[in-house]
Amino acid sequence: MSNLKTISVTASMGTGAMIMADIRGHKVVIDQPHAAGGTDEGPTPLEYFLFSLAGCIESIARIAANQRKLELRGMEVSVEARLNPMGLLGKETDDRVGFQDIDVKATIDADMTDEEKNAFLDEVCDRCPLHDNIRLNTLVTHAMA
Repeated sequence: MSNLKTISVTASMGTGAMIMADIRGHKVVIDQPHAAGGTDEGPTPLEYFLFSLAGCIESIARIAANQRKLELRGMEVSVEARLNPMGLLGKETDDRVGFQDIDVKATIDADMTDEEKNAFLDEVCDRCPLHDNIRLNTLVTHAMA
């Protein structure tokens, strides 16, 4: 496990339901919709999570295409996930708190057959750290600072 790179983010509570962070100079805001008591100033954590997965897949696709000298004219990744919100609301449920399933669908604009596009997407997802963290068990710890 040599050459491990550490990536860290620190977030702080703002007013209402808002959470803010300064990530390498980028101001990021998480909020809740009005119906959930927020001011809708930004996506929810769950929306950012899904956006992060889509963005990671597309970022790795650019790297892989560049390494292959493949002209990747464009790519669109849609991520849809389902969860039972009862657990996060503190209500009794037999379901796990997290997503029950996550569907990733990609459209690739490149000179490849459908079979080649599927193989490329498989390779990209195998190389995507977020896809890996969701698909496989990753140790997550928590403690007071």
